[in-house]
Amino acid sequence: MLKKILSITILTVIFTVPSFAEENADTFKAALETAKAAQKAAADVGGEWRDIGKFLKKAEEAAASGNFNKAVKLAKKATFQAETGKAQMENQKNLDFPSYFTK
Repeated sequence: MLKKILSITILTVIFTVPSFAEENADTFKAALETAKAAQKAAADVGGEWRDIGKFLKKAEEAAASGNFNKAVKLAKKATFQAETGKAQMENQKNLDFPSYFTK
């Protein structure tokens, strides 16, 4: 559990520290592919969070307008949410919920 909390903390720091490098179309394409793969992995285990799709849509819009810094930042947010949602679902899959929570 401590390892997972530490991992999430490290990822949070990585994705919230501003990047001073100028992003381009190639870095956005790579970030978008990573985000979409993470989104699919989260969806496969039922852990896709609500805003992942919104971040990806906004990232594609930012890239279309030429703002690659914003587009990469949004794609990284989507990746973070997808990876965290997947980890959350995997951590909670063996919990015993009361019967009124199940279908």
